[in-house]
Amino acid sequence: MKLVILGGGFGGLRLARKLSNKAGFDITLIDRFNYHQFQPLFYQVATAGLDASNISFPLRKVFQKSRNVRFRMADVQSIDAAAKKVITNTGDYAYDALVIATGADTNFFGNEMLKENAFPMKSTVEALQLRHRLLHNFEDALHTASDLEMQRLMNVVVVGAGPTGVELSGAIADMKRFVLPKDYPELDFSKMKIYLLEGSGKTLAAMSEKSARQSQAYLEKLGVNVLTNTLLKEYDGKTVYLQDGNTIETSMLIWAAGIKGNVPPGIKPEMIARGNRIRVNRYCQVNGSENIYAVGDVAYMEEPAYPAGHPQVAPVAMQMADLVAKNLQSNTMKKDFVYNDKGSMATVGRNLAVVDMPRPKLHFGGFLAWMIWMGLHLMLILGVKNRFFVFCNWLYNYVTYDQNLRLIFKEFDRESKR
Repeated sequence: MKLVILGGGFGGLRLARKLSNKAGFDITLIDRFNYHQFQPLFYQVATAGLDASNISFPLRKVFQKSRNVRFRMADVQSIDAAAKKVITNTGDYAYDALVIATGADTNFFGNEMLKENAFPMKSTVEALQLRHRLLHNFEDALHTASDLEMQRLMNVVVVGAGPTGVELSGAIADMKRFVLPKDYPELDFSKMKIYLLEGSGKTLAAMSEKSARQSQAYLEKLGVNVLTNTLLKEYDGKTVYLQDGNTIETSMLIWAAGIKGNVPPGIKPEMIARGNRIRVNRYCQVNGSENIYAVGDVAYMEEPAYPAGHPQVAPVAMQMADLVAKNLQSNTMKKDFVYNDKGSMATVGRNLAVVDMPRPKLHFGGFLAWMIWMGLHLMLILGVKNRFFVFCNWLYNYVTYDQNLRLIFKEFDRESKR
């Protein structure tokens, strides 16, 4: 079977590894990057806690010992279902079976001004860009004489109080407490305000009521201004305009309020569900097709426990990939997908996190939850080297109350070198 997998994220990589060196499969894994990105730790790259290389792993290295998996770095241009081929900028790839695991990207909900001025964080590159701007703002603040401009440069607004928004707000608050005053003694950090805006009535809305209350209390303890039931209207790069008429001055707005599926061209419009996700059946097959599958964030599946689709999280993608791997290898009746929710967690700051477990129904908060969060994420990172360096960075940061990756890389100026 010629199997083409689009995307080297949690779902695509899991499927390729499950079928690596399995007889009867000739696998091509296609991604626009040549590395796997560990998305749960993007926020630590953005706040100078980890180096980008520590949460990225070369896809070719994963399959160095594989006899049947080949990686190709390419941009997918379209899927030709009739001809059974994927068209990319580097050539065409024929398939017997196709698995779409292209993940999700930032959803700005059609707001072009917001898209132009806000900072998303859905890739390693975007996390580095965010770090660059965050640090550069404090460098610029040293040279401004305007109180208004000073406020804009020092204020940070995060929109969306899901796990990404909560973790990012807490990490920036820790920077404000422990790091930035030592780096910039000339600046008065009592004037720096961190805002977390959320349209619903609580933070971490997908988690338990106790986690929601606890996470908000932790954030407020760290000095984050949590504004629930607050909707953003517009952002022009300098001022945040809220639906209630209030404004916040800032040159740094981080958008963590929505995602949408990365659907490749060639998928019929009637197959697209809410959130730009591809409709699939309980076997992860794209509706109306027997040889095209979709897994992870880009897939929309309804099952009794999840009538509005599954949460767009890594465990769903990996469990879908496991099911597809089993079904592709099986000659017997295919199994339906049933998501096994093993729990959810979010870290808020130093020694602060929340963990929910459904079976048995347990909740952890504070230092114990923080240790559980760190241990699990450390195990999930690809590569012994990456785990070692991440652990060393975390240990160094914890002991010294400091981070050592506050680097601002300037773009190479070709003209100045001529």
